Amino acid sequence: MVVTNEKTVSDAINYRRSVRVYKTEPIDDTKVKECIHLATLAATSSNMQLWEFYHVVSPQILKKLTEASFGQSAAKTAQQMVVIVARKDLWRKRAQSNIDFLKSQYGDKPASEYSKREKFAMNYYKKIIPSIYFDFLGILGMIKYIAFQIIGIFRPIYREARQSDMRVVAHKSAGLAAQNFMISMAAINYDTCPMEGFDSLMVKKVLKLPSSSEINMIIACGIRDEKGIFAERFRVPFEEVYFKI
Repeated sequence: MVVTNEKTVSDAINYRRSVRVYKTEPIDDTKVKECIHLATLAATSSNMQLWEFYHVVSPQILKKLTEASFGQSAAKTAQQMVVIVARKDLWRKRAQSNIDFLKSQYGDKPASEYSKREKFAMNYYKKIIPSIYFDFLGILGMIKYIAFQIIGIFRPIYREARQSDMRVVAHKSAGLAAQNFMISMAAINYDTCPMEGFDSLMVKKVLKLPSSSEINMIIACGIRDEKGIFAERFRVPFEEVYFKI
């Protein structure tokens, strides 16, 4: 993407605000798509990439998503929307994608010739990832959770193994991607508003998503109207959240 005078990272972060009213001026969907591509470069737990991005430009779908978002002004005036979806249910597919990628990097050689590091990486996706992500009605996750707490008495152990814990992992990665997207948009003078107020079931129906998917957030996109920022930015004193140890 070629953009004249693209902002520095610091400038883009300072420029980004949650804009709740947008101008009627259209934005370039190819530029938004490129910002979504940059979102996919975000850090993600175990490189599992348990996310999907729905770039909505259809006026009909935008109207339906506005209704699902309770008609809030950011949705009502948005020129486009991006729906960030967490897909924990795709863990098997994503793990296999990592395995296939590793094999392509290792070259055409039998597994017996893998280095120690190569074997560890392969076993990570073949054994460790399934042991963490596989569950049945939350029962196995609770068993693993209890077992890990007991092991943790004697040595450091990964403790967040419940079904709810893995949902958090997927949503954290999706949130990191969303932030990449919003900073990328700010860098090219496009504005965004991450929205968490919506009827998730209605959004899934509108986008024809499976029930196993989860809506992380809906991001309204456009160019800020002067009325779109409701107040000066407020943050609690830095000293209340910064701790040097």
